[in-house]
Amino acid sequence: MKIIGTYPALRMRRNRKAGWIRRLVSEHNLSVSDLILPLFVKDGTKKRETIKSMPGVYRYSIKDLAKVVEKACKLKIPLIALFPYTNLNKKNAYGTEALNENNLICRAVKVLKKEFKNDIGIMCDVALDPYTTHGHDGILKNNKIDNDSTIDILIRQSVLQAEIGCDIVAPSDMMDGRIGKIRKALDKHGLIETQIVSYAVKYASSFYGPFRDAIGSKKNLKGDKKTYQMDFKNSTEALREVALDIKEGADIVMVKPGLPYLDIIKTIKDNYKIPVFSYQVSGEYSLIKNGISKGIINQEAIFESLISLKRAGSNAIVSYFSLDVANQLK
Repeated sequence: MKIIGTYPALRMRRNRKAGWIRRLVSEHNLSVSDLILPLFVKDGTKKRETIKSMPGVYRYSIKDLAKVVEKACKLKIPLIALFPYTNLNKKNAYGTEALNENNLICRAVKVLKKEFKNDIGIMCDVALDPYTTHGHDGILKNNKIDNDSTIDILIRQSVLQAEIGCDIVAPSDMMDGRIGKIRKALDKHGLIETQIVSYAVKYASSFYGPFRDAIGSKKNLKGDKKTYQMDFKNSTEALREVALDIKEGADIVMVKPGLPYLDIIKTIKDNYKIPVFSYQVSGEYSLIKNGISKGIINQEAIFESLISLKRAGSNAIVSYFSLDVANQLK
């Protein structure tokens, strides 16, 4: 970059001297349209349940979930992402509850679509970890994930969710080849309008613990997910993953986690002309939230973290701060 002008004629601080000028020259900004609200849904009619590892985040019954979504609509948040807390008696080694048309997610989507129509979008997770007794995203055979038999179930799960009314299916499982097969199945069933957000770049991260607690898979998980989620030491591999999923029919790609992978977001954005979402995951949320509650950092850290994800190239961000941020932006 060629620098034009030198001190003292050029004083960079002039454009920082007051709030009004900083607003005028800001390069990146955050709006409500950049926010995706993740929500945890549970069975029963009891009031919301606290998640100890995620202060300020709750599991909601379907009835209470609708109240939260109403708030999101009023704040003009464009999209929610639903995740189920499945009771243990409905889990098995094959995650077959994922294919039950009366499962928690299906019932929630029906209620929300009836009440809110297209006022807000609904994204549903496609993976088996909320439904398996072993806590993995796919089918285990000889203690290894069986990629192809897992895809067969994910296809059926995706079609079911789309038929129920889900706007976006979001495969977060990291099985090879599942995007193309899901797209083909959706189109075959006349669900050509259903979008696919591919978790194309999902790392085997240490930042997922609170989420696994929230969906009830943490205690069940046997081993780790390093044989199918990405190695956090790799970066160019992410480009291959994204290229494959774009070719197979992904409409949008997701990078998860967000903050530790700003370089990955930027690299993808620089190389591909496709919308990129990022996920400010549960571990990131809890670190920031606890830091604020203990006075270690201030509330501005929330906006700083979200702006960094925007600056790196995120079109939108899945964040547990979405409701609070939308209220402040209002």
